[in-house]
Amino acid sequence: MSIRVLGRCYSTKLFGRPSNNLTSGIVGLANVGKSTFFQAITRSKLGNPANYPFATIEPEEARVLVPSSTLDHLSKLYGSKKKLPAVLKIFDIAGLVRGASDNKGLGNAFLNDIRSVDGIFQVVRAFRDDDITHIEGNVDPVRDLSIVLDELLLKDMEFVENALERLTKQLKIMNSRQTHEASNMQLEIDTLNVVYDLMMEGQRVINKVDWSDDQIDILNTHNLLTAKPAVFLVNVSEQDFLAQSNEFLNDIKSWVEENAPGSPVILFSASYETKLAELGDEVDMDNSSLSEIIQEMRRQLKLISFYTCGPIEARQWTIRQNTLCPKAAGVIHTDFEKSFINAEVIKYEDVKDYNPPFDEKILKSKGKIGRVGKSYIVEDGDIMTFKAAAAKSRK
Repeated sequence: MSIRVLGRCYSTKLFGRPSNNLTSGIVGLANVGKSTFFQAITRSKLGNPANYPFATIEPEEARVLVPSSTLDHLSKLYGSKKKLPAVLKIFDIAGLVRGASDNKGLGNAFLNDIRSVDGIFQVVRAFRDDDITHIEGNVDPVRDLSIVLDELLLKDMEFVENALERLTKQLKIMNSRQTHEASNMQLEIDTLNVVYDLMMEGQRVINKVDWSDDQIDILNTHNLLTAKPAVFLVNVSEQDFLAQSNEFLNDIKSWVEENAPGSPVILFSASYETKLAELGDEVDMDNSSLSEIIQEMRRQLKLISFYTCGPIEARQWTIRQNTLCPKAAGVIHTDFEKSFINAEVIKYEDVKDYNPPFDEKILKSKGKIGRVGKSYIVEDGDIMTFKAAAAKSRK
């Protein structure tokens, strides 16, 4: 499906894998604080922070709980014995160097690791410290951002060149009876030529907003590095984080606006987050930026949440935007999708101001519980009860 705005057609299809279990990877130049950030956000000793390049070789993986004030409120409202938040899978990926697209440093291994994730946390160093080596010799965040973008673009261009060569050869040998296949192949070639021209201008694939549905379907099969959404994390000193200012911040924001328009820029301090993690439950995590960082990545991946609530458990489920009701039911159990009948929906806005004890009969009397069918698109914050032919109990 697509929508038309001011004479231009915009796809409502999403870049990336058709999955609710999307992943993110921590990317940046070598030795800029990626592994320190990974340890802080995962509250673990995974990763290998060190004052030298390529301390991380193989990607480390961890699952991070998604903070949700909505789930906190609903678990209290329904008197749930258990509270089950959603998770976000994160990988700590080896650091990049200038020339990685030509296999310098860890080169192709680094870039292939990025290809395997769905979203990018791009860490850039914006603090001065003579005791911590910078692989480029000095601190210059805009230069570092440009290096990473150039390497991603160069690798994508190499990939597209190879794909175009292969497709062009295949198209030439097709016979007249393969008109449908030839038409599809020509559309793929035309789309990749648009991609190549875009990248020649230094633009990421995801920057272009007027791709058609068919073009996005094609691009998703190629899994290009510059088609992945990014959250830019500006690693600053503890003092700058607490002051929420940094000498490089305005230049970084200007660079992002030009080269990755619409992408969020978040100020954080890997060293400060490490201190908070070490203090554990003794510290107020409201001072941390990790919750904002996790939520922003979910937004960039177009992930939303619906909830199932009751006295036994309150649970947060993850789906992508534009998910139909039966597909959402299938996240709980595949049988629910196959035998879906209908669902009851409560909007979070209608219960956010209630306090326990709570009874859904209050909402029913006010007509605030809706019944929806297969065509309903689940919205962020929906509280769902699914009815399926195979289901014996409420979920």
